Amino acid sequence: MAIADDLNDNLSEKYRVAIEKRTYISGGDESLLVGIPDVAIASQQPEQSQPAATVTLPLVGESITVTIPMREEVQERYLEIREVATGTVITAIEILSPKNKRSGEGRQAYSRKRNQVLLGLTHLIEIDLLRGGQPLPMVERVQSDYRILISRSDRRPSAQLYAFNLRHEIPRFFVPLALFLFSLSIKQDNAANRFAFVH
Repeated sequence: MAIADDLNDNLSEKYRVAIEKRTYISGGDESLLVGIPDVAIASQQPEQSQPAATVTLPLVGESITVTIPMREEVQERYLEIREVATGTVITAIEILSPKNKRSGEGRQAYSRKRNQVLLGLTHLIEIDLLRGGQPLPMVERVQSDYRILISRSDRRPSAQLYAFNLRHEIPRFFVPLALFLFSLSIKQDNAANRFAFVH
């Protein structure tokens, strides 16, 4: 992950960034396959008098080809900033995926991990650069296209929310590291088609 490299270049030697992964099995009905239908039926061409959406049944003894939903193993990567001396996770950085924002196992797996972090001493940075899907829960209702949530363990249940829309620049924010803050901003590199942290 390029973000991990950018963070490591800007962090003190007391910290290192680890790329971790969360793995779960997703049901076929949760698939985010672009251009591939969840179910496809191939049959004889409908007669002219029938609407195009109507599927004709095959003759007795003939088969039709269908696609069945398959369970898939999903791996989602996230970052952890660890203290080198102890290995303690200081800050977890999550960049939300479409599956985190849709109902199903992806959202449930992320919600479990999020709740575990929120109950502990690790700071959480949650970056939501997806316009679609259901935003993750918070008490207040905030309307925005994108969000960056900074939850410092020593200030919970309060957290900082950077809400912004498509026409706005991604805001500069602080990465909490133990007792002090490290200032970072995200800049979009259109040529490389990626986002990078800038000190």
